[in-house]
Amino acid sequence: MADVDILVIGGGINGCGIARDAVGRGYSVLLAEMGDLASGTSSASTKLIHGGLRYLEHYEFRLVREALTEREILWAMAPHIIWPLRFVLPHHAGLRPAWLLRLGLFLYDHLGGRKRLPSTRTLDLRVDAAGRPLKTGYGKGFEYSDCWVQDARLVALNAVDAATRGATILTRTRVTAAVRAGDHWAVTLADAETGAVRTVTARLVVNAAGPWIDEVLRSVAGMPEARHVRLVQGSHIVVPKLYDHDRAYIFQNADGRIVFAIPYERAFTLIGTTDRDYSGNPADVRITGEETSYLAKAASDYFATPVTANDVVWTYSGIRPLYDDGASKAQEATRDYVLKLAGERGEPPMLNVFGGKITTYRRLAESALELIGQAIGTRGVPWTKGATLPGGDLPAGGLDAYQARIAAARPGIDPTLIERLVRTYGTRTETILAGAATTADLGRDFGAGLTEAEVRYLVREEWARSADDILWRRTKLGLHLPKEAAAEIDAFIAGLRGNGEKRRNDACADPAYN
Repeated sequence: MADVDILVIGGGINGCGIARDAVGRGYSVLLAEMGDLASGTSSASTKLIHGGLRYLEHYEFRLVREALTEREILWAMAPHIIWPLRFVLPHHAGLRPAWLLRLGLFLYDHLGGRKRLPSTRTLDLRVDAAGRPLKTGYGKGFEYSDCWVQDARLVALNAVDAATRGATILTRTRVTAAVRAGDHWAVTLADAETGAVRTVTARLVVNAAGPWIDEVLRSVAGMPEARHVRLVQGSHIVVPKLYDHDRAYIFQNADGRIVFAIPYERAFTLIGTTDRDYSGNPADVRITGEETSYLAKAASDYFATPVTANDVVWTYSGIRPLYDDGASKAQEATRDYVLKLAGERGEPPMLNVFGGKITTYRRLAESALELIGQAIGTRGVPWTKGATLPGGDLPAGGLDAYQARIAAARPGIDPTLIERLVRTYGTRTETILAGAATTADLGRDFGAGLTEAEVRYLVREEWARSADDILWRRTKLGLHLPKEAAAEIDAFIAGLRGNGEKRRNDACADPAYN
């Protein structure tokens, strides 16, 4: 008998989403991630839950419909880290005609069963506040709805929920070999921190390694012919806040691409993304000077105040592991997901997950579970639609009412801190604040309101092992803290671990503990 039913390789949004769905149906699950959760593609997105307006031009109607349907489902699942955002699309003479934009937005409004999000409206940018930051000459615009998401937190919450339901989640754990042995897989796991190596058995392996999916097939599973993924680099720049209102912009470029400018972390504007083919190790991806110039120019074509490379305070890049459909341009390659079940009759199967986007991860997981059921026997039924993620079980009145209630109950704690915690952890804020009557009760403040209590929570509950995990994935406080703060946080975490602080990995490092 195998140790687990399903072993998932990859701790990005697809791997964690599949692990959560599977364990909730009654399968035993182990997930192995070679680094931190969401340390690859899933933390390098444009932070949107969206249908993909531009995908309509490529006739990706099924993908757009599915993504639009998922927007409000995900919003209801995690209202503390997903919230509505209005987008302003200025009409640029000489590019797509206004009638075509309006037609596309009409389809966008009606294709996915929108219920709670407001519909598209036409703007006169000469008088609307959204026109003030723009160059003169932009008269007509359109405003439509999508949603914003804290992407890496979405991954972490899926992992937390999976672990709470009984899955084993192992970070900093590399899968070094996966060998078919009779009716099961023998999978070798290597702990990157301790060097410990062990083998576990699984009835089915899910390869959700993202940009490393072909590498897993070649080096881990011994399939040298594997060539399925097109690696496409997407980069973003962050600059000081370019405007004061709370809407985002979507800009058309002469090359046919679009670029977003989005309010970010209160004090900044996020600008992205690029699309360029990439070769090399996905872990080494960095923004290029050409990409920085491209994004700065794209924004400067619209904003009255030019954006330059000197304005950039932070950049990030990621690799989209798109299914190689033979498209001639990176921007034209399908964003749809492809699931392929490998294995001859009588062999233990491997499910390979290609492509996908954050917005459709839950539906991808449901589709994956259908194939898993066919391969090793069905358990349970689809259940994730309507099931909130940790912290998302807000009481009546929603996020604002909950935040006000927490602030009223703890007048000695900085209300700005409470607001950030609620919009990061939802109802789990009360776990962080337990026993605290004043801000000082939360322990040392490392800066920007990051306290010892919050760090302890992230180490204990969300697999945080370093300052980077906390400052750039679980939160984005790295934008607000001096660089030297990272060393202080790392030292504090090392002290916690040296003192035997309980962590999720300690509790479930072996399937036998489940």
